[in-house]
This record gives sequence, C-alpha cells and structure tokens, in this order.
Amino acid sequence: MTNGSFTMRLPTPAPSIVSTTDPNPEDDSLVSNDFSTTLGALILCLVILLGVPGNLFIVWSIMARIRRHSVTTFLILNLACADGFLMALTIFFVIYLAKQSWIFGTAMCKGLFYLCNTNMYASIFLITLMSVHRLVAVVFPTRVSLIASPRIAKRVVVGMWVLVFIISIPSLVFRNIRVDEDEMGKPRMVCEPNHTLPRHVRFQYAFETVSGFILPYAIIITSYVLILRRLRQTQFRRKVRSEKLILAIVVTFGLFWFPYHIINMIQVAAQWYPEDSPTREFLDHIWQSSRAVTSALAFISSCANPVLYTFAGKSYIRQNGFAFMARLFEGTSLEQVTKKGRNTNSESNVGLNNVVSIDNGGSGINGNVG
Repeated sequence: MTNGSFTMRLPTPAPSIVSTTDPNPEDDSLVSNDFSTTLGALILCLVILLGVPGNLFIVWSIMARIRRHSVTTFLILNLACADGFLMALTIFFVIYLAKQSWIFGTAMCKGLFYLCNTNMYASIFLITLMSVHRLVAVVFPTRVSLIASPRIAKRVVVGMWVLVFIISIPSLVFRNIRVDEDEMGKPRMVCEPNHTLPRHVRFQYAFETVSGFILPYAIIITSYVLILRRLRQTQFRRKVRSEKLILAIVVTFGLFWFPYHIINMIQVAAQWYPEDSPTREFLDHIWQSSRAVTSALAFISSCANPVLYTFAGKSYIRQNGFAFMARLFEGTSLEQVTKKGRNTNSESNVGLNNVVSIDNGGSGINGNVG
C-alpha cells in the first residue's frame, strides 16, 4: 500500500531538522489536526487487526497448502507479501499519530515512508500484471503457456520489484524531520515531505499519481475492455469467478487510493498559485486537513484482499476448513484441454475454460512457478 511521501504525509520541512520559524508554504503540520490524526489512528488500528493475520494466512495457504503454483497464485503471493510487510510497519504510524510526534529518528522517517511508497507501486503493478495475464489467457488461450509462462512471470516480477525500488526514491529524498510546536508550545518532531521548491512538490506528487495510478489503471481498463470483446466473440458464456475476483481487487484498490491521488493533485494545483492567493490558501487547507485520513484509507487496500478472497472462497470453507483459500487458488479440478484438431471457436472456448475458470477450484493457469 502505500506514497511519494505517503501515509500521514505531513506538510514540509527544510534540508535537515529546522525550526518552525522557517518560512514554508506547507508549514502547518497534519499531526496538529486532532480529528484527522485520531480518525487516521483508528483506521490504521483496524488495518493492523485485519491486514496482518489476513495476509499471513494468504502466504501460508499458498506456500504450505498448494503443490503447484500458477502464475496467478505467484502474483497473489507477491501481493500478499508486500501488503503483509506494510501492515507490519503500520504500528509505527499509529504511534506517530497517537503521540503526535515522530520519535524514531531521521533514518526511520525516510526509510519507513520509502517502504510505504514501494508498497503502493508494487500493489498497483502486481494488479496490473494480473489484468494483463488475464488478457493473454483470454485472447491467446492456446499460446498462454508460451507468452505468460511461469519462468517469464518470475523474470517480469523481479524486474517489477527493481523498478519499484527505483521510482520510489523521490519519497526517500524529499522527506525529513522538522521541529514543530504543539498547542501547549512544547516542541515535537514532524516527519514530513521536504520540498524546498514548488517544482519539487509538482514533480513528486504528479509523478506519483501518473505512474502509480493513472497509467496502470489505463492498462487495466484497456485489458478488461479487450477481454470482454474477446468473450463476446466466442461461445464462452460462463460466469468466471477468477475474472470477478481479480476485477474486485482492481476496483477495491482504486476506491481506496482514488482519494489519496485526488489530494495529490490538489496539492500540485496549489503550487501554481501565489502564496498569498485565496485560492492557494483554500487548496492548501483541503489537502492539509485531508492527507492523514486519505493516507489511512489507502492502507485499507492492503488488508482488503484477504476479505475478498474469503468471500470468493466461502463455498469451500465448510468442506475444506482452513485449507479453503488453498482450494480457491490451487485448481484441483481444472477442465482438461481437448486434443488438437478442433475448430477455432471450440479451441478458444476450451482454452478460456482452462485458463480462467476457478468455478471448480481453478486458479487461473496451469504450470508451476517454483
């Protein structure tokens, strides 16, 4: 989940630890907003309670209960690991909001928010890969083992993680600790973005929203449009649970992250107005008062997937107990591909049944990833 100065992004500082006398257009700290910080802390507590055990259960189900790891389960495993790791870090942000002061030092200030940022990119990129994989499975069902083989999937995911850690660097550079004062005049430490120039703000948040939301969602939407067009061209009319599950993941991620990126764009827009402009003051007030809550909401996306999987696999719970999620992913009764020699329509339908059905427990594609 999770950023280009993500979560509890608290308005800006100076090159190192500076005092509140330093003039800055982002001078009001978000931790000074009692309502926003309280609500944000409550949301994050809920996220910890649901997200940590939920994602650990997904990892355990895939690693310990599934013999053959499909491309789909491999992507889900990476997503669960990323989300579970983020959930483990959430306790630091709860303490930050509760104490309204950053007590963990400069290195943790930079490092934790950097890791949150990598989670945001990793989550949306993995979801995008899921959507592209479904596209390949539906449009090229007889070639999916070649185009989207487990070996290729491994290489793509490794490359994705390298890219994620590189493009998250701005959240490491543009963040530092600033000395602030609470309502009683006592000093407190604020871990927040360090934007010394307006163009830094415009670059970081615009880049974050375009690369971490707009472009991936454009690919996802295009993939599903092509999938629907392909399904209409064939005789394949079954309601596919795996398609619905992945679509639910896509929609859920978008709903929880959309407010965060709207606030990003509001902050970027504010930088185009003079500091004494009423419009600038109005826009600054909106993003400053909303940042903590929208960042906390974004965290929810990292604990929502276990809930979605539980609903998708509820029919297996009574029969399989704690192994229900493995049963959901594994594909123990995938339909068999028919022999060669069938016509194109028949072959396409068989391929679609084979690669996207989990109605009978299928996970999405044959082939080990391990």
